[in-house]
Amino acid sequence: MNNFEHLDLSNSLQHALEDLGFHTPTPIQEQAYNAIRSGKDLVGISQTGTGKTFAYLLPLLRDLKFSKEIPPRVLIIVPTRELVGQVVEQLESLTTYMNIRVLGVHGGKNINTQKPAVVAGMDVLVGTPGRLYDLVLHKSLSLKSVKKVVIDEVDVLLDLGFRFQLTNIFDMLPTRRQHIMFSATMTEEVDELIDDYFSQPEKITIALSGTPLENITQVAYKAPNFYTKVELVKHLLVSAKAFPKVLVFVSSKRNADRLYEEMEETYEKDLCIIHSNKSQNYRQRSLEAFNEGKKRILIATDVIARGLDLTDVSHVVNMDVPIYPENYMHRIGRTGRAEKEGSSILLYTEKETEQKVAIEKLMKIAIAEEPFPEEVERSNELLPEERPKDKQKELSHKLRSNEPKGEATHEKKDKNKKTNLGGSYRRKLAKKYKKPLTRGDKNQNRKKRK
Repeated sequence: MNNFEHLDLSNSLQHALEDLGFHTPTPIQEQAYNAIRSGKDLVGISQTGTGKTFAYLLPLLRDLKFSKEIPPRVLIIVPTRELVGQVVEQLESLTTYMNIRVLGVHGGKNINTQKPAVVAGMDVLVGTPGRLYDLVLHKSLSLKSVKKVVIDEVDVLLDLGFRFQLTNIFDMLPTRRQHIMFSATMTEEVDELIDDYFSQPEKITIALSGTPLENITQVAYKAPNFYTKVELVKHLLVSAKAFPKVLVFVSSKRNADRLYEEMEETYEKDLCIIHSNKSQNYRQRSLEAFNEGKKRILIATDVIARGLDLTDVSHVVNMDVPIYPENYMHRIGRTGRAEKEGSSILLYTEKETEQKVAIEKLMKIAIAEEPFPEEVERSNELLPEERPKDKQKELSHKLRSNEPKGEATHEKKDKNKKTNLGGSYRRKLAKKYKKPLTRGDKNQNRKKRK
């Protein structure tokens, strides 16, 4: 029988799941449950939206007993502030009928406001690696009691440059501990981390990121440049009925801001934006407005492509082609969830054709090409990175720099013919304090000078 009762959950967890309306585990939840409870190290490869957060929370909470101990016994490391809040929220919903203390910490807030909560104690600590590492250095947090470590979205953690903090946190943990890792993709860095710290881990693979989602319709438009893409997006999103909830992905924060500025006049009431340069409160307000339907268009960078719970996204628009093909899968995975139909639109330039081909090769399908609408204006404005370099100017500069330098054609002035002797003051000192003629007795050297 494929339900949560089959997993031997405690009554407290079973009641919490019933309150949440969950009755059947997902494949990753079912396969990870016994493996985590056995105490083995685990590596789970699972795409966003497969229920992996509950996949590690359920077995961890099943065997977590009441304790008055102050240091945490379970440590969960996640890449972003938003994901800290989401995991803490899910933990609190699952521990409604349990006496378990949960705490989340992350950057963007004054560390001094978090220290008292950490010192007061908790059973499960969720945090970003930077803030966790800082709390340990401030001696507010002790990791001596940690028995189980979860690294969620590890590929994102490494992409964001948290390897230093991760490895330092690992070195501070007790020798005997269980490692649980979840990632959407496997990279060389992820493999290195597993080799360095995991002991014969069990591997579970569910819905590889290279597997296309059958309920997502994918189309592509070819455009000459970024600002023409902007005009196309403004044209496509006119109908709120056809595009009720749209997530627009842009690779860089700068281009995300550019897109927002270009669309703001037309879609001000419908538009919001989120990326790492925005304040925590601003990001939270944008997410809430989008999830609650107050805003129908959210512009975002890849920082939220994974992990965050964005509901009922009807369309994903890719303003550019990701460098890594797997990231395209994470982007479009934000739509077509919970067996609903979804749509993805990919905008690409001539220079991005190779990256588009790499995505199609990964998915083993071709993305349907749509003709560029004639009524959409083609912009001639180029981003600085799109502008061609002046080859002639570059070539002439190289030629000039390689030309042999000839002798001067005019006679030097007398003052320029002088040799730099270091200044009169230095010459006087050198004359007064001469170097010894021989090593040894100073008096003997004086006699020789006379």
